[in-house]
Amino acid sequence: MTLFDIRGRKAIVTGGTRGLGHGMAEALLEEGAEVVIFGTSSSVLTVAESFSARGFACHGLVTDLADAGRREASFAEAVALLGGQLDILVNSAGVQKRHPAEAFPLDDWQAVLEVNLTATFAMCQLAGRLMLAQGRGKIVNIASLLSFFGGFTVPAYAASKGGVLQLTKALANEWAGRGININALAPGYMATEMNSALLADKGRNAEISARIPAHRWGSPDDMKGPLLFLASAASDYVNGAVLPVDGGYLGR
Repeated sequence: MTLFDIRGRKAIVTGGTRGLGHGMAEALLEEGAEVVIFGTSSSVLTVAESFSARGFACHGLVTDLADAGRREASFAEAVALLGGQLDILVNSAGVQKRHPAEAFPLDDWQAVLEVNLTATFAMCQLAGRLMLAQGRGKIVNIASLLSFFGGFTVPAYAASKGGVLQLTKALANEWAGRGININALAPGYMATEMNSALLADKGRNAEISARIPAHRWGSPDDMKGPLLFLASAASDYVNGAVLPVDGGYLGR
């Protein structure tokens, strides 16, 4: 085995239907892992079938991560599909709501925090129990550049992603010595559906693009290498870290 070899590993990727989650699920599958992807609609089944048609070991589960009962049942079902073993958890599911802060509806605030932060903790906890019993495991949370700064008209998203970063550090403090590596990736400005409003805003798009030293927005493929690092033995002495995948944006 090489440092980056994950052949035969068992993984769950939440939000694996599209965007960054889809790209990261694809990365694990391409390297020989068996993956269960979570999605909120039946399209997750179509995506899983398309992966399977390419010869990959992929399963799709429709679930609502905002529903505590359903996410726990879905986790159990996913582990059963994986033969009772879980080596890798990628918490990629996320939602976004945009309003001026003074008019941000509390219902939208709660919806964003429930999926982006509470469900991330719940999935870490469920996976952690299993991984602690196994004596090993890799958890990769998806933070954001908004884990470091506040953004505009997205106070709930910024708060949730700041929480994901601190949660990752807190869990690493407890689990690093017990066989679990838990770290976070912080995507920069990615050309995905979640950023469609920014991409369509010519002024903000130009402002953001001018600050990225790589001179381009990122894509789901840009997440593959960093994910494989954190999901493999290559990162066995890395814990509680956040790795920006931002084309150099934070260094500008």
